[in-house]
Amino acid sequence: MQDKLAFANKVAWETKAYQAWVQKYGTPDELASELKIKHKHHLRYWLKYIGDPTGKRVINLLGSHGRKAISLAMLGADVTVVDISEENRLYAIQTAAAVGVELNYICSDVLNIPNEETLGKFDIVLMEFGILHYFTDLNAIFSVVRRRLGKNGRLILTDFHPFARAWMNTNNLKQPTGNYFDDNVREGEVAFAKLLPEEERYELGKVLVRSWTVGDIITAIGTVGLFIRTFEEIPSSTDQRFPEFYTLIADKIDIELSPLLP
Repeated sequence: MQDKLAFANKVAWETKAYQAWVQKYGTPDELASELKIKHKHHLRYWLKYIGDPTGKRVINLLGSHGRKAISLAMLGADVTVVDISEENRLYAIQTAAAVGVELNYICSDVLNIPNEETLGKFDIVLMEFGILHYFTDLNAIFSVVRRRLGKNGRLILTDFHPFARAWMNTNNLKQPTGNYFDDNVREGEVAFAKLLPEEERYELGKVLVRSWTVGDIITAIGTVGLFIRTFEEIPSSTDQRFPEFYTLIADKIDIELSPLLP
């Protein structure tokens, strides 16, 4: 099933993604000008967990258009991006060149990175916004994270809150219409579709996604042997009563644990 998801999602993400980013952020030159002024703003959720990025090796899994990766490179980090879309890669590489920073961008399914071991170890694995729903097995992706982290390396994961999926999508209703525990693979619009004119959206492919609960996510990270340090829930900007997204920090610590179920 994961192979089916990866194929469908690669097709969707390689159809007009470049055009969508130009529509949203401007040309690579225009985005580069913005990043030169506001690059720290794009890292505001994570710098407190990173400290000084200078000299740190960072790998941004599913790094999309590269804004966060380029921002880290501007602060002195050695950054690698892995993403399935060639159009994302092209936009990111052109933006990095316009900024004047080095960016190693690998166009690949993150579960099948060619010669993965040759990448070496990283201080930080960054995963951000709209990513976990592309996997049918969380243990598989977090195993990649653990393999790529060096001693005392850190996972920084920010994504949309699973609770928001079930509640915040409810419009003008007193009760939620979503199902928090829905574990079916479903078809949906590619994330950048709304950035394109409506008459051009019919050409876009559909993505295949699978939702996860907070318990699923935390359990998978713990199962692969990462030590969860914090789970920070960020309230919605439109309704402070509900979470919109979260940031989870987990460290790679060499310690042998007893079995959960002896």
